[in-house]
Amino acid sequence: MSAALALEGVSVAQGERTVLRGASLALALGEVLVLAGRNGAGKTTLLRTATGLLAPSAGRVLLNGRELGSYARREIARRVALVAQDTTVPFPFTVEEIVLLGRAPHLGAFGFESREDRRIAGACLERLGIAALAPRSILELSGGERQLAMIARALAQTPQILLLDEPVAHLDLAHRLALEELLRSLAQEGKAALLVSHDLAGAARIADRLALLAEGRVLACGTPREVLRADLMREAFGVEAQLVETSEGPVVVPRRALAHPESTP
Repeated sequence: MSAALALEGVSVAQGERTVLRGASLALALGEVLVLAGRNGAGKTTLLRTATGLLAPSAGRVLLNGRELGSYARREIARRVALVAQDTTVPFPFTVEEIVLLGRAPHLGAFGFESREDRRIAGACLERLGIAALAPRSILELSGGERQLAMIARALAQTPQILLLDEPVAHLDLAHRLALEELLRSLAQEGKAALLVSHDLAGAARIADRLALLAEGRVLACGTPREVLRADLMREAFGVEAQLVETSEGPVVVPRRALAHPESTP
């Protein structure tokens, strides 16, 4: 299966610190890939590099087989959408206006939304189950509602590839499960999703593959059952843990921490 998005030996330096170290990872259309690792392992940096927001100091990023740098920003935005951790919006846009911003890469020279753009935005709100929020100010919403609005905005870009940085962090259980179903549906439609998540049990439920990042390197990548092994969990997270199959699905059971994780600014 050819990769829609690939990082090949990518290193990224921020100041004197090297955040990614020769990281290689490939994402194919039709799959959900979860990226996990300790805080400070380089997960957010990897996502930002995959969209061209950060430039690698070594290695390369390929989008549909072409160097990412050969695309204009608008071309990238038509193919790749990023949902960041920070959902802060400084102005009182309505939720509908926020989602319509996702259509920006597709607008003509005058920048006016068409009836079709509004239809697509409305369909994305419906798909996330938040159509009733459309007229409300984004500043009035809870953290979880803002997160859903940002995911709807990303869907409105109609991208091939959806990148999400800890998308379930502010969501209640019902919306977490709904998001999992949405990601699986997108994969079945031939799109691809790469998400950062600390919810390893959730990752085991929905991921085709799981990648562990440790100190800026891809430690392992494979099916959740291949990757969520005691030895790899120990190396990636510094904990004793194991994957346990239950009637309700897989559960990651931690036993004890082996060492206090180092704090990373």
